[in-house]
Amino acid sequence: MQAGFRPAAAMHDLPPLHTLPAFEAAARLGSFLAAAEALHLTPSAVSHRIRLLEEHLGQSLFERRHRAIALTAAGRRYLAVVRDTLLRLDEASAELRAPEKTRLRISAAPALGSKWLVSRVAAWQQQHPETEFSLGTATSLAPLLAGEADIGLRYGEEEWPGLLAWKLFEERVFPVCSPALAAQLHTPADLDLGHVRLLRHPLLSWQRWFAAAGVKHAEPKEGPLYEDALLMLEAAVAGHGVALMAETLAAPYLAEGRLSRPFAADCPDRSFYVVAPPAVQEKRGAMDFIRWLVRSAKAA
Repeated sequence: MQAGFRPAAAMHDLPPLHTLPAFEAAARLGSFLAAAEALHLTPSAVSHRIRLLEEHLGQSLFERRHRAIALTAAGRRYLAVVRDTLLRLDEASAELRAPEKTRLRISAAPALGSKWLVSRVAAWQQQHPETEFSLGTATSLAPLLAGEADIGLRYGEEEWPGLLAWKLFEERVFPVCSPALAAQLHTPADLDLGHVRLLRHPLLSWQRWFAAAGVKHAEPKEGPLYEDALLMLEAAVAGHGVALMAETLAAPYLAEGRLSRPFAADCPDRSFYVVAPPAVQEKRGAMDFIRWLVRSAKAA
């Protein structure tokens, strides 16, 4: 061995690399058992790898509780670096693999599909012309559960029974309406159910926003009900009433001046997710696209 030569591992003091996927999976799934199932390992193997990583770092990464685990403060900081590193390795590896035709069937909620997804599909396809997309719209999970779609984009809570889920971004919601109608409104109390038509969506709670705005109104039981947020946005543009809307979907309309925010108050709500059947893990092209989509959402 030449004088002065030091192995790369010694120079960088890297942790055992096989411990990192175990750590990321346990942190993401909140369970050593779930991580073991996802990685096709035994729970004891996952536990051993995480213990080995903690010994290398000299830090506890998890708090072990009865039938549960939680990240320590050090674990949360380390997870951000590990997750980004693994995503970058996945993308670099995907670029080096021999190209092959990949067909992805995507089922998106209509508003998110037209206002957010389509431009990202175009950006992906510029770099990956071998990918063939089939895009459809739906609000239910039926296309995914029936195997008619590989990937879905939906708005909802954290639990997606029977599906895997990756959070794209959390949402805040607020009322929007046409500029002409906004000029007539001065305070949230002006949204009197007898004088201003409230447009409703089954996943958006007017009562939650009322509470955030300091107004004592119950959830409206009357008024137009839209299952498609895109239709509700267009109804608001047409002056049909005031719509409660997620920021990501309202932003293009606000930027164009087609809609206005009559009040500053907003409140947190559900989140947009990429959801997919567990079988998607066997489809390399689909997983590459999902990881890229998540990174794209976080960079926006």
